Formats: sequence, C-alpha cells, structure tokens
Amino acid sequence: MQKDSKIYVAGHRGMVGGAIFRELQRQGYTNIITRTHSELDLTSQADTESFFAREKPEYVFLAAAKVGGIAANSAALADFMYINMMIEMNAINSAWRNGCKKLEFLGSSCIYPRMSPQPIKEEYLLSGYLEKTNEAYALAKISGLKYCEYLNTQYGTDYISVMPCNLYGIGDNYHPEHSHVLPALIRRFHEAKISGAKSVTCWGDGSPLREFLYVDDLAELCVYLMNHYSGNETVNAGTGKEITIKDLTALVAEIVGYDGAISWDISRPNGTPRKVMDVSKAESLGWKAKTSLRDGIKLAYEDFRSRYAEAPAN
Repeated sequence: MQKDSKIYVAGHRGMVGGAIFRELQRQGYTNIITRTHSELDLTSQADTESFFAREKPEYVFLAAAKVGGIAANSAALADFMYINMMIEMNAINSAWRNGCKKLEFLGSSCIYPRMSPQPIKEEYLLSGYLEKTNEAYALAKISGLKYCEYLNTQYGTDYISVMPCNLYGIGDNYHPEHSHVLPALIRRFHEAKISGAKSVTCWGDGSPLREFLYVDDLAELCVYLMNHYSGNETVNAGTGKEITIKDLTALVAEIVGYDGAISWDISRPNGTPRKVMDVSKAESLGWKAKTSLRDGIKLAYEDFRSRYAEAPAN
C-alpha cells in the first residue's frame, strides 16, 4: 500500500476495525474511507455493490461482523450465520467486481475444530467438528475465508485472511449478556466493586484454557500482512500463551480492585476445553505480539472507565 492508497476499513466503529483505523493513521496513511452502519448496510447486496462501484477502494480491511460471546451466539444462531454471511459475501464479491487490489478478511479462532490438536495450526481447519455454542458464527467465517481462497484460485485475486484468538482492548463491547469473556469480567468486577458485592459468580468451572491478544497488536499485524503477505492459507494471530479462565478471572479482579469472593456456576457451559494458536507462521513473517496480558487488561480497564463513569447501562 502507498501512503495515499484508497483504503476502506469496514467496521471501523468496532474494536478490531477501530484498531486497524488507528494503526493506519499512526503509520501515515492519508486516504482512509469509512462508513457507519447507518450510512452503509453491508447486508444489502445492492447498497454494498453501489458503494464499491462509486468509491473503488484499492485495499479493503474487512472487519465488519456481528460478534458476541457464548450466550449471544447460543441465543441467536440464525442471526449470527445470516448477518455475517451476508456482510462477507457482499463485501468480498463487490470488492472483486470493482477491481480491489487486495482484501484482508478478519475471522476468528472459533473456525477451528472443538477438539483440534494444540497449539492450533492453520492447516487444522476443517479437520473435525466445531464447537456447538458458536458453530453458526464459525461456519460463516469459514465461508468468508474460503470465498477469498476460491477467488484467488479462480480469478487470480490477492485476498488474504487473518484468524485472531480472543481479542480485547480499546473499544471493546461490555454488554452484560453479549460480550466476550474478558470484557464481561471487567464489567462484572467493576460493578461488584462499585456496589460492594461480597461475591461474584462466573460461568463454568474455570478450567478452559484460552489465549488473549491485545487488539492494537492485531492491528499492527493486519497492516503488516496487507503489505507483506499473499497466500490462500490463513494466518493465525495470537500470543501463543494460554491461561485458564479461573486464573484470568483472578487477574481481572486484581486489576479492577475487587477483593470479594469468586464462585463458579458449573451448570453453565465451559465452551471449548482448550484453544491456543500456533503463531509460528506470523512470527516467521516478522511479527510478534508486544503487549503482555496484564498490561493489556490495565489498558482495557482504563478505556472502560474513560467511556463509563460507572458500569454502562444495558
């Protein structure tokens, strides 16, 4: 990409898109275009095609998506599949039809099998059954990844995919029911601290192992790959380090300053038992995550407090 290349960041108001937008600005790119959902509904084929035909972006970061944690995914499987499939197919197809030089598709580590060998290599895609609680979202993301691959194969495009592990950071979603585990914990312990609650109950038994990547680290990788990587195989984005949900919970409570009791509701689902990415491919390309989990959570909590004087309303 040249500094004046026309770059479209889809989903710039989301956590990932927002981080990519900030990183592009930090690196001196000057011709970045964005649209809010009210300005452009990417689930509309006609509106999406009209936008691409009019604007003709040279490069596209496709970070727009409907996202959520276990509860949100489980409660709205059809919505998660339909909305994400429509966004992806409309945007990728319109980019191709209107001469986009390069597109980068953002997915999720949930595309990999539930019982995948660990750490998860890119080649393990479609080698086993998916986790049921987010199967619909995973199927949609797999479809987007594969559509990029098929366009490359059939039409010679240069469309790439990036699959990050669990993300957190500036601009995260702290909804009480629809957020991911780390922002949900930040909100829950913040509320408990403010209210003086003596205990907090968390889902599952705390045993699952997870990996967390600070979103600004991901954004740096995304811009780097747009400039330095081409290929059909996706690229994993993560730290390669894992932590149990129980230890993560204790760490968040410590950083937030909550010193009450923590209990576990084992009637609630754990999700995938273990999920850590093999990030050797990204590292071999010249990238490595910089932000430690402790430092990242501190930054995320500062962002949470700057956006909400107290815990946000529903």
